[in-house]
Amino acid sequence: MSTELRDPRGKALRMNLDPQRYGAFAEIGAGQEVVRWFFRVGGAAGTIAKSISAYDMSVSDSIYGACERYVCRPRLQSMLDCEYQLLLDQLGPTRGEDTAFFAFADTVSARNFKGTNECHGWMGIKLQTVPREQPSQVIIHVRMLDGENSQQQEALGMVGVNLVYAACFLKHDPDQFIQSLLDGLSVDRIEIDMIEFSGVAFRQVDNRIMSMKLVQLDLSNAAMFAADGTVLQPSEVLYKKPILVERGSFRPVTHVNMDMLRCAHEQFAAELGADAGEIVQLTEITLKSLLTNGEADYADFLARIELLASEGMMVMISDYFEYYRLAAYLARYSRNRIGITMGAASLRELFNEKYYTELQGGVLESFGRLFKSELKLYIYPHLDPETGDFTAVQNLEVAPNLRKLYEYLVERGCIDQLSTFNDAYLSIFSRDVLKNIKDGDARWETMVSPHVAAIIKERGFFGYQGE
Repeated sequence: MSTELRDPRGKALRMNLDPQRYGAFAEIGAGQEVVRWFFRVGGAAGTIAKSISAYDMSVSDSIYGACERYVCRPRLQSMLDCEYQLLLDQLGPTRGEDTAFFAFADTVSARNFKGTNECHGWMGIKLQTVPREQPSQVIIHVRMLDGENSQQQEALGMVGVNLVYAACFLKHDPDQFIQSLLDGLSVDRIEIDMIEFSGVAFRQVDNRIMSMKLVQLDLSNAAMFAADGTVLQPSEVLYKKPILVERGSFRPVTHVNMDMLRCAHEQFAAELGADAGEIVQLTEITLKSLLTNGEADYADFLARIELLASEGMMVMISDYFEYYRLAAYLARYSRNRIGITMGAASLRELFNEKYYTELQGGVLESFGRLFKSELKLYIYPHLDPETGDFTAVQNLEVAPNLRKLYEYLVERGCIDQLSTFNDAYLSIFSRDVLKNIKDGDARWETMVSPHVAAIIKERGFFGYQGE
C-alpha cells in the first residue's frame, strides 16, 4: 500500500472517487466521527447515501429495536442489518446492477464528563464486494485508551475509515487488512481485541488465526474464541464472572491437562459455594509458546485449538508471559474470584527471580500484583519420571531467601494443593506424547482421551503417519 493510502484522508478520498461503492453510515455514541472524514475530503456524494446519528436511546430503539445495552454486539448487528437492507430496498431496483452497496455502523461509549465509564465500542461493515453479491461482514471491538474525549473521537474516526477501506480494497490479504486497521494510530491509543470475518468475500479466512494475529501484531494483548471457533469479546464473556484458567502449550491436550482443570474446578466451585454461579473456564496459551524462531506455525496452532475444542474448551491467546500481567487483565473485566491452576513445576518457576528483573520491586512486587484481586493458585502435583520424586505444595523447594514469602502465601491460602487428582495421570507429559506420535509408538493413545486420539490420527496432527 502506498504512503498516500496509509492515512485516512487518502483512503476516504479513494472511496469517494470509486464509482462502484455506495453506502450508509450509522453511528451512535461519539458523534459521526467516521463519516466526517468522507465529507471532509470532498466528493462525498459519490459514496454516501445516508448518514445518521441515532444518539437518543428512544430514537435508536424505534429504528433498530429495543436492547438491554446500547454498546454491544447485538445492537451493532441490528444497525448493520437494518441499514444494509434499507439500501437494497430503496436503491437496489434503480442502481443495483452497477453498485456494490455497504452499510457501516458503530456504537461507542467514549469518555464521559466524569471520566468514570469504560471507553470501548463496536464497529462493523456489511458490504457487497461486487454488485448483486451476497453480503459479507467484518466486525471489530475496540478499546479507546486516550485520556481525552476529543482524542478518542479522533482515533475512532481513523480506525473506522481504515476498516471501511480495508473491507473494500484489502479483502484478499487478511494480514495486510489487520495491519492497516491502526494506520495513523498506535497501540497506545486503540486496542482491537476482537475481529470476525464472515460471508462469501472472506470464506477462506479462519477467524481463529485472525484472533492470533491481533495478538501477534500487537493490536491486542489477548484474544478469545469458543470451542466452536466463534470469536469472543473478553468483556462480554468474563464480565462479573468467576474465572478459572489453565495455562499450557496443549501440544497436545492430555489426560493431565483435563484432570488438572477438573480438580481445580471442583475445589474452586466448593470454595465459592452458593456464589459459584457460572464459572468461566479458560485454557490459555501464550503467544511465546506458539512461535518458533519468531514465526508462527499456523497448522500447529490450529491442531492444538481443534483438540481443545474437542474437549469443549474456550481458548485465550495472550502475550501475558508473566502471571501477574494475566491476573491484571482478567481483573479488568471481573471483580469476582479468579483461580489459576498449574503444575508444581510451574509454581517453582514462578518463584524464579530472573523473570522479575524489569520490576523495581522484583519478585515482591510481582506477587503483590498477582494476589491483590483475591486470586488463588491451585497446584497439581509433579512426579519426576527419572527419580520418582513427588512434588506438591507441602514439599516444594524455593530459594532460601524466598522461603518465608512462600510459606506466608501458602498459610494465607493464596496457594493451595489439589487433592482429588488421578495418580495414574502423573506420569503423562506432552513431550512424551509428541515423541511417541512421531516414532509410531501407539502408547501415546493411552495418554489422551479417545476422541483426541481419533482426531490426531484422522488429520495427521503432529506428524502422525500411522503405526
